[in-house]
Amino acid sequence: MATTTQTTTATMTTPPNPSSNGSTTNGLPSDPYQDALASLERDGFVVLPASLFPSFDLPSLRAAATRLTTSARSGTWPYIRTLPKQFPPWGSDPSAGIWGVQHLMHPSNPDHLTFAKSYFDAELLKYVGALIGCSQDELVMELYNMLVRPDREFALRWHRDDIPATATADEELARLGAHGWHAQWNLALYDDSSLVVVPGSHKRARTPLERAADPYEPHLPNQLTVRLKAGEVAFYDNNILHRGVYDSGKERMTLHGCIGSTRGDGKRARNVLQHGVGEWVKGSW
Repeated sequence: MATTTQTTTATMTTPPNPSSNGSTTNGLPSDPYQDALASLERDGFVVLPASLFPSFDLPSLRAAATRLTTSARSGTWPYIRTLPKQFPPWGSDPSAGIWGVQHLMHPSNPDHLTFAKSYFDAELLKYVGALIGCSQDELVMELYNMLVRPDREFALRWHRDDIPATATADEELARLGAHGWHAQWNLALYDDSSLVVVPGSHKRARTPLERAADPYEPHLPNQLTVRLKAGEVAFYDNNILHRGVYDSGKERMTLHGCIGSTRGDGKRARNVLQHGVGEWVKGSW
């Protein structure tokens, strides 16, 4: 079902830099981690500037990402997201094209330590802990994958990662009201405007219009395109109503990670394990 709603662009919801003297309206020093949490809770996503993560080595990450993507497209790296399949499991044959590369930290990847350094970045982990609401020693490694330029035009349907489209409004609200005990983010190695979200939808059931819309509807009311500059990080609630729209003519290498907590339950474990990480991670670290 088409609508005439105009798409809005989101660039950044930027908390103050921890090294700055930013203040809140009441004159007290601002806590950048709590500011990020407030934005995430309000909007369902928050974009953090590259200046907050000075230890990210973009040239090294780009070089490693290029090598692994080349291997994936040639068929020598078997852990891929194949076109046109949206959800796991995926096969290992790239002949129809790919849109993602899985398991960046797999020990058989010669560049796995380069990716691991960004995944376990100290400043990133501080934000992860604040956004989840747990201590650093409660964090649990989950997934680190990469979203890449598809070999042909490709888009994902509107979805919530952990809630099926068949869920009733009551079922949606029950799931949305439960603490997720994980944080999910995109780290753009090149400028990226592929993620489209409906802000605030992580706190409510779908409207009748959203339920009736075509799964690939290009314009839902109040949707935002999240535009990332290279080095920026977007954290988002994976149950926000969202989709991906990918441009086959534009380079894309966006690291797509998630970290959990020891407080999580079996539902979260199943969500992670469906990506096949359990086949190699045990005993690798």
